[in-house]
Amino acid sequence: MLRRRQAAEGQSVATVVLSQLAPGRRATIVGMVPEADPAVAGRLRQLGFRPATHVDVIRRAPLGDPTVYRVQDTELCLRSRQARLIEVLPEADR
Repeated sequence: MLRRRQAAEGQSVATVVLSQLAPGRRATIVGMVPEADPAVAGRLRQLGFRPATHVDVIRRAPLGDPTVYRVQDTELCLRSRQARLIEVLPEADR
């Protein structure tokens, strides 16, 4: 799910949801998708998934779900249905 957001300079930037990133990729969190349940979105923010925070995709389970992410020096495991609630701006390939 590709979304467009306005950058501070008036330019459009393409954001994706966290579940779309492959292991080894890094992104900056933009926020939660508008459809996110407020209780779930609040809990994800408590866990460290806050805007302007960097997140790394570490590894995915053999069957594809869940995935381990590193956010604020902590590794957390999220199911894809939870990771689909987090909008990110992917960084260029390293």
